[in-house]
Amino acid sequence: MSEAAAAVTTADLEDPFVHQMVVQLRAVDSYGTYDDWSDAKVLDPLILTKERKREIPVVGDPDEIIVTRVKSYYNALSTSIEKETGLMAVPVVNLSHEGFGRAFIVIGKLIVMDKTLRDVHRFGFPTIEKLKEESAKHITKAVALVNQYREVAKL
Repeated sequence: MSEAAAAVTTADLEDPFVHQMVVQLRAVDSYGTYDDWSDAKVLDPLILTKERKREIPVVGDPDEIIVTRVKSYYNALSTSIEKETGLMAVPVVNLSHEGFGRAFIVIGKLIVMDKTLRDVHRFGFPTIEKLKEESAKHITKAVALVNQYREVAKL
């Protein structure tokens, strides 16, 4: 197990968003690769320490596995927002073959999250804490938008 995976604690895995992230990653594993893997090992590729990030070239095209990982992240965000608001949240990820694009999360006619994506081949978080922090920030903002513009979200 890598150093990053070893840094993921049981408490981290009990976090609702981290758990949802594991669920989403396992859901896209059509070949059963993750069947024998621990949850920490499934999350491991998302943790890009400074050393790991240094090993990835600055310019590069994302492969299908990385694109799937990015989509899984936005699916997990959408599911978490949906649980908080009770309204269906739909992620829309549009990426070029070079790893540039945008990600939206839409509820009804309301865009609750809009994120510009760059250098997707280097997608990840320095620590599991940073993953939880970033996702909580996105979820909190999205839920606040839904509460403020609930009529639009229900359209």
